[in-house]
Amino acid sequence: MGSGQVTDWQGKHVTVAGLGVSGVPAAKVLHGLGARVTVVNDGDDPRTREQAAELQALGVTVRLGDGATLPEGTELVVTAPGWRPDKPLFLAAERAGVPVWGDVELAWRLRGTVPGKPVAPWLCVTGTNGKTTTTQMLASILRAAGLRTAAVGNIGVSLLDAVLGDEPYDVLAVELSSYQLHWAPSLRAHSAAVLNLAPDHLDWHGSMEAYARDKGRVYEGNQVACVYNVADKATEDLVREADVEEGCRAVGFTLGTPGPSQLGVVEGILVDRAFVENRRESAQELAEVSDVNPPAPHNIANALAAAALARAFGVPPQAVRDGLRAFTPDAHRIAHVADVHGVAYVDDSKATNTHAAEASLAAYGSIVWIAGGLAKGATFDELVARSAGRLRGVVLIGADRALIREALARHAPEVPVVDLDRTDTGAMLQAVQEAARLAQPGDTVLLAPACASMDMFANYNKRGDAFAEAVRELGAGA
Repeated sequence: MGSGQVTDWQGKHVTVAGLGVSGVPAAKVLHGLGARVTVVNDGDDPRTREQAAELQALGVTVRLGDGATLPEGTELVVTAPGWRPDKPLFLAAERAGVPVWGDVELAWRLRGTVPGKPVAPWLCVTGTNGKTTTTQMLASILRAAGLRTAAVGNIGVSLLDAVLGDEPYDVLAVELSSYQLHWAPSLRAHSAAVLNLAPDHLDWHGSMEAYARDKGRVYEGNQVACVYNVADKATEDLVREADVEEGCRAVGFTLGTPGPSQLGVVEGILVDRAFVENRRESAQELAEVSDVNPPAPHNIANALAAAALARAFGVPPQAVRDGLRAFTPDAHRIAHVADVHGVAYVDDSKATNTHAAEASLAAYGSIVWIAGGLAKGATFDELVARSAGRLRGVVLIGADRALIREALARHAPEVPVVDLDRTDTGAMLQAVQEAARLAQPGDTVLLAPACASMDMFANYNKRGDAFAEAVRELGAGA
């Protein structure tokens, strides 16, 4: 099972590591292709038993509570993206010379196996923050150009469905996590973007170098454009290190005036100096900053990256503008909830790490910041030092709030801090009330926690919902 297409799955013994959103579809697809499938899973709870029963009814073997042992005779392992590379199962596979693929690799290998279905090129997006928004913007731009497309991968339609389903696509907008890229050695995109690089998931990857290396895999074998962030040299370094096809170009995006082979911003206009006839002397107007929703700096960067990938695919300038205008961001991503007594309340619960929170804080001039939760090993000195000048006040919630409080004491000692010593879900209402007390007309109360939510809420969506509900309650009493 080398790097080429696998055409005959009949009787191949494939082990699928992990049930869940990627494992169950992978097991079903492989079983349908005639492979002998064994699913192994660490957990054994009511939900996994339900999934196991569904697969067993099809004739798939399932081992619950035993994700460490490599089943005898395994010729290929297909893993859920979240399984860490140092798990005993993978070490055993390596010793036995058995390849390990992720669901993205499996989808890549199965392209072109549906008779009569065109093989759609992949435009890929990765980065520490902004992946989902950029991928959705890209899909919106492609649709505006009249192309059949979908946002797939880490979001939206599953890649296996996109590749094997009946829907014919002209091109796919593919969001990829570092986990997925780690397990996708033969992926070769039409064009790809790394939006930014900041420490994240280091417990999984083992080091920042390993994390960056996995992100950089998205550039391997690119055909037309490797899109990088001019403001983040690490992304450009990954382009330099990549082995790409002859003629593939490095294309930068910047919030400043673009140089040749870059997209950027000139006097409120998004312009292209990469995909024009004479890029040394001319630029193509694509859209206005006001066409980007919301027009926060990091979101304009997302729009430029999406535009670069679309232009690499030959999309006309008007489709970039129309696609950006048609795009609506997901909930809990810099979502304006309400204005109460002249203060704006903004929900960016999706800002679950310091890099995302810093981008969110940079979008506003005077902020009462609601922060805290599970730090996931993060430190906050750099974030606080860079954002201190914008802070009117801070309200801290969650299990690891002391880490942020200590960073504030070091780098913003004059900023008033309310430390709420509670981790129950009701704390959000008190947090919003305290923030309202600190805020003045013209300020923004910003939920950008810089932390994960699981100490208090099921997920960042629930945390954002609690914030919005608290703001509505505040408004009702106004």
